[in-house]
Amino acid sequence: MHHHRPGATARRSAPAAGDERGAVTAEAAMALPVLVLFTLAMAWLVSLGVTQVRALDAAREVARAAARSDSAGEAAALGRRVAPAGSRVSVEVGEDLVVARVSAPVRGPGGLFGALGSHTVEAEAVAAAEPGS
Repeated sequence: MHHHRPGATARRSAPAAGDERGAVTAEAAMALPVLVLFTLAMAWLVSLGVTQVRALDAAREVARAAARSDSAGEAAALGRRVAPAGSRVSVEVGEDLVVARVSAPVRGPGGLFGALGSHTVEAEAVAAAEPGS
């Protein structure tokens, strides 16, 4: 027969360490996809920035070359060497100004974002045509 003593309370044992370990594993499993997405987002932003800078550098090179009387074809070829792979380079030579435009696809490191669809950055540079060009 089981006797209940007055004033006695039922005791619960503390959770075993194995129970807590399972909770930590579940929390880590929930956090891991968030960390992966955050890392991919940061890599995308860095790739976007690097591509934009390279496109702008290429546009400046093209504008300078065309302004100093290089042919539009030579200036565009110089820009293609500086610009990211797959870029489109155009040059407009006016009487006083040269306008260079570069359109470059964002690919990410090792083509990481190729499967996500394409995003293109554009850059434009203007230079004053040198006298006599």
